[in-house]
Amino acid sequence: MNHSFEYISNLQYCLKAAEKQLEAFRSGEKYVRMTQEHQKSVRAYEQQIRKLKRELERAHREIIAVRNMWFEVFEDLEAEWKRERNRLEHQLKKMEERAVRAEAQRDAAREKVTKQRQRIYELETELEEEKGKNLKLTAQLNYDYENSSLPSSMAVERKKIPNSREKTGRRPGGQPGHAGHSRRKQTATEIIRIQPPQEVLEDPDFKKTKKTIIRQAVGIKVSAMVREYHADVYYNSKTGERCYGAFPVEAAHDVNYDGSIKAFLYLLNTDCCVSIDKCSKFLSDLTDGKLKISKGMINGLGKEFAENTEKEQKELFRRILSSPVMHTDCTNARIHGESAYVFVCCTPAGETMYFSRPKKGHEGVKGTVTEDYQGILVHDHESTFYKYGSDHQECMAHVQRYLKDSIANEPERTWNKQMHSLIQEMIHYRNSLEAGGECEESVVSRYEERYREVIEKAKEEYESVPASDYYRDGYNLYLRMDRQMRNHLLSLHDMRVPASNNAAERNLRNYKRKQKQAVTFRSDQNHDYLCKGMSMLVVMRQNEQNLFDRVSRILD
Repeated sequence: MNHSFEYISNLQYCLKAAEKQLEAFRSGEKYVRMTQEHQKSVRAYEQQIRKLKRELERAHREIIAVRNMWFEVFEDLEAEWKRERNRLEHQLKKMEERAVRAEAQRDAAREKVTKQRQRIYELETELEEEKGKNLKLTAQLNYDYENSSLPSSMAVERKKIPNSREKTGRRPGGQPGHAGHSRRKQTATEIIRIQPPQEVLEDPDFKKTKKTIIRQAVGIKVSAMVREYHADVYYNSKTGERCYGAFPVEAAHDVNYDGSIKAFLYLLNTDCCVSIDKCSKFLSDLTDGKLKISKGMINGLGKEFAENTEKEQKELFRRILSSPVMHTDCTNARIHGESAYVFVCCTPAGETMYFSRPKKGHEGVKGTVTEDYQGILVHDHESTFYKYGSDHQECMAHVQRYLKDSIANEPERTWNKQMHSLIQEMIHYRNSLEAGGECEESVVSRYEERYREVIEKAKEEYESVPASDYYRDGYNLYLRMDRQMRNHLLSLHDMRVPASNNAAERNLRNYKRKQKQAVTFRSDQNHDYLCKGMSMLVVMRQNEQNLFDRVSRILD
């Protein structure tokens, strides 16, 4: 209600004001005031316009004056510019002439530089070529038993093999508190009584005790032991027949040598790597010249021993064939002055067989245990052996040597150092496990991951800096380790598998000693007999307490 009253009151006030304004317009007073105000405004504007016109005229006059002054300045500047332009044109002409001369000199210098660059490129090419040859020759000279498969006996400069022992400052020999190992006393064959000094016998104060000091002087004496068989001959007067008792097998000829002499000569020649002439001379010297054995007989002992052990050889072949893990390797030999090869197959337990072969590769594998083997093969990076067996483990000792060779000849690369440390760590971890223990899967997985990381590092390094054409051993090693990762880490997954092929290497070393002594063999058959005999000697040495006695019984 109040709002309506205020609204109506407001409308009434507005209506009164409008009526007053309307009244003013009707009376004319409002119009007069508006006319006066308009005229006043017009006069003010006209006065302002006149003022502005005067200012405009003054500004126009100033502009004209300034323009005339600028024209004078521009004329002076133009004259000065023309003088400067003439001077610069003259100078430019001189510079053009100098530029022409400089271009001529530059072209001559550029041609000279081009020739120098060509010469430098040729010299750099020759230098790179010589560096590559030098690297190749240096790598060949640095090959030894520490960084390659080269045996230590064939190293050009054989180094002293260091050991990890440290000097203690103690004197050599037995140390205080050590029980020691005294020499074992033997059964006396002769007793010699030592008389006391004469002054002791004459002095009644000295009394004999029950204590006796015994000391022995041990020696050996070799003499011929001859068993002579006598058989009386009986004569039949009627028939004229003569008859005598049958001689035993060991007395089949007028003079026979038993197994002891044969075993002595065979082991001296085969196992001790003594030449046939020296064997015969040595036995003759031991027996004061009574026994002088012919070279033909000594040479025939290898055949006799091999033929008498055929059954044992077959059994040994069968045992090695059934072994779950086998080491294999081969080395060169000389027969008739030509190259031949010796293959070795052995188990981690030590059972070993040697095989004489004229060729390497698959032809050489024929007839060996490797040909029909179905277990895990441990070998070097010989591609031939990958065709046999169910799985393979490469010799990590060889890989470490090749990595050391890469480190020496590619010092700027880092992958080879990392891989060498990783392999050492893996082998140490595996060897630290107790017998019958297994590698932890998490540890093996971590080793495999680190192995792949190092391989990727090698890939990056060889992509950024390719391998030299004269030394590609490191690059080829990286490719092989990338391609055959499983064959490098199989020993971590199967504890039956050794990490190295040292067992085969050690067995081949026995043959190499004989090869070095013999230099060359004259017969393929005799070489085969030697391999068979060495196989049996290895087994007998493991199973028999007295090797000489066992060989004597075989050759008797």
